[in-house]
Amino acid sequence: MSDARNDVALSALVVAHNEEARLTACLDRLKFADEIVVVLDKCTDDTKDIAARYTDRLLEGSWDIEGDRRNAGLAECRGDWVLEVDCDEWVTEELATSVRTTVETSTHDWHEISVDNYIGDRLVRYGWGGSFGTSAVPRLSRKGVKKWGRQSVHPSLTWTGTKGPRLSGYLIHYVDRNISDVIRRLDSYTTAKARDMRARGEIGSTANNVRRLFTRFFKCYVSRKGYREGGYGLLIALCAGLYPLLSHLKAKLEDE
Repeated sequence: MSDARNDVALSALVVAHNEEARLTACLDRLKFADEIVVVLDKCTDDTKDIAARYTDRLLEGSWDIEGDRRNAGLAECRGDWVLEVDCDEWVTEELATSVRTTVETSTHDWHEISVDNYIGDRLVRYGWGGSFGTSAVPRLSRKGVKKWGRQSVHPSLTWTGTKGPRLSGYLIHYVDRNISDVIRRLDSYTTAKARDMRARGEIGSTANNVRRLFTRFFKCYVSRKGYREGGYGLLIALCAGLYPLLSHLKAKLEDE
């Protein structure tokens, strides 16, 4: 838990919505930070009580836009640097050491972190991409250099300052419990994406999104070596390819 100092070097930021099952494991691995900030978004379970065991830096609210709630969390942080971690992610000891070293020595403004993604107990390192997963994320940044866009899913990022080298160590991401979760996530992501597309009035064309199905599949399965993961790589490539097409069809054919 952080103290009342104003000279906070590193803030760890976690955004949570009903995460009582996963929050403890996440926060246990963030004690190396000078303060922990938890954003509580429409929580109705024990998430708040769990978070309060680790920090008094709690921000409660209700956000419909993913980018808005992340920006609210960034504004709440007092640190010179901010490390953003999701509830389904764990910071390894090697990464924690790298974060502290970077905060103390970096001449840059933001850094990427490598991610090890798990589906259940299976580490899936190859093939991620196409808005359906990533092998590196820009999560460590100086306060004020990062701004999230106003999208419901996969919000865009606006940066000021310079990008530094990638940190050593991995962020462990328990992305899905099983294949059924992968498919449910595809459904959830495409519904949110379709909502953003309708709001912008940019639905696109069916023909272009059919083409993107094949180009994204090739990129994930071949260029990013998803074939090395066997059936899991095939599944990820299929979902990555379907993501823009399903989003387009939902935006075009559904009202909400």
